[in-house]
Amino acid sequence: MQEYLDQLQYILDNGTVRGDRTGVGTTSVFGLNARYNMADGFPAVTTKKLAWKVMSSELIWFISGSTNINDLKAVYAHNKIWDANYEDYTKRLGLEVSDGDCLNGEMGRVYGSQWRAWQTTDGRQVDQLQEAIDLIKDNPESRRIIVNAWNPGEASPDQVALPPCHSFFQFYVADNKLSLQMYQRSADMFLGVPFNIASYSLLLHMVAKVTGTVAHEFVHTIGDAHIYLDAVDQVKEQISREPLPLPELHIEDRGQQTIDDFVMEDFKLVNYQCHDAIKAKMAV
Repeated sequence: MQEYLDQLQYILDNGTVRGDRTGVGTTSVFGLNARYNMADGFPAVTTKKLAWKVMSSELIWFISGSTNINDLKAVYAHNKIWDANYEDYTKRLGLEVSDGDCLNGEMGRVYGSQWRAWQTTDGRQVDQLQEAIDLIKDNPESRRIIVNAWNPGEASPDQVALPPCHSFFQFYVADNKLSLQMYQRSADMFLGVPFNIASYSLLLHMVAKVTGTVAHEFVHTIGDAHIYLDAVDQVKEQISREPLPLPELHIEDRGQQTIDDFVMEDFKLVNYQCHDAIKAKMAV
């Protein structure tokens, strides 16, 4: 994961201090790229602890197509990473929030709905993720194996809790090796990006398993790559730590045939060594 640490250092050295939607302020650069080869191990950050169950439960929730925060908590009750965004959303709509439990739990058309039920102008719904999987199987040389979460018609503050940050991804097959490239319009480099790297690498492995391909590379392309000003000290602490060997991913073989057959308990990190967690407040 030295690539990730190098990106943090690059932002500290070259970033521009800018205002932002949250009011916290950031130092940021525009345009970063990194490649993570699955043959080197699973890219789980080792210079702090990765919240594996939180990350994997969120991915299962995305794949389910749900837009309801209660469904996320049904996958893993301790997953609170969307709570603050949800509370902010309900306040924008003039609704009441009590102890993090927000009325019926609907968050607008967040990732899952765009992945699995994109609304077309003629009233149809497109399951982009399943169509991508079908293309990998049937036409692996296609240059159209794409899933797009950024729907400008459903991205305004009164329509969705948070417009998609990781907004677009594409699969690529060569010699039966499957790669995934994701474009992220906005990246909280300290809190968010370790999750994003792990989540899309896990998705890559899942899709490889159900398509009979071999998980190869996750390519991460970032637009606005930023460190919040109140997390600079934590970033410096993380950079000072020595990276440890990467773990391996084990997926329990239960004969999964489709992307919907996986459950959070199927995934285990083997020989995961990491430094202690480093806490920071999420900007909303």
